[in-house]
Amino acid sequence: MRATGIVRRIDDLGRVVIPKEIRKTLRIREGDPLEIFTAKDGEVILKKYSPIGELNEFSQEYAETLGETLGQGVVVTDLDSIIAVSKLPKKDYKEKSISNELEQLIENRVVKHANDNKMIPLYKDDSTPYSGQIVMPIISDSGDCIGSISVVTKENEVFSEDIEKILKIATSFLGKQVQ
Repeated sequence: MRATGIVRRIDDLGRVVIPKEIRKTLRIREGDPLEIFTAKDGEVILKKYSPIGELNEFSQEYAETLGETLGQGVVVTDLDSIIAVSKLPKKDYKEKSISNELEQLIENRVVKHANDNKMIPLYKDDSTPYSGQIVMPIISDSGDCIGSISVVTKENEVFSEDIEKILKIATSFLGKQVQ
C-alpha cells in the first residue's frame, strides 16, 4: 500500500470524499460499488467491487471451455481488467486494465464485430494483430453491465452466426451467475 498524502475528514453522516484524482486513476464512477475491508491495526481498505471478479476461477474454466470449443482466443473482462484468458498467452492479457474503447463498448452495451483494421484494443496499449473479433457485454439479471467476453482470431477467418449465438449464451450464463 502506498501513501497518497491526501487526508480527508469524516462528516457528521459518516461520509468521506474520495478525491477526484484517485477516482479518475482507479476508474471509480458515481454509483460504483466499493467493498470495505478492515484490518486489526485500524486500516480501512476500499476496493472496487467486481461481481464477475467473484467468479474469477469459474470464469477462467468457462473461458477455457469456450476457447477449446470455438478454437479461438477468448477473453473475459470485468469493468476494469481482464480476468480470464483462453487460447492466448495469459501473461500478455491476464489482469491488464481494459482499454477505454472496450470500456465504452461495455458501458454502451454494444456488440462489436470487427475484422482487420476495425479492431478495438482489449487492453491499454494492445497492438495485437487480430484479423477477427467479436465483443459482447455481460449483463446481469438485475440489468447491470458487469463485463464482457471477446472472441478473437489472428487468422483470416470470418466468424459465423453460430459463434455469435454461442457468445450470447456464454454472456447470458455468466450474467446469471452474479447475485
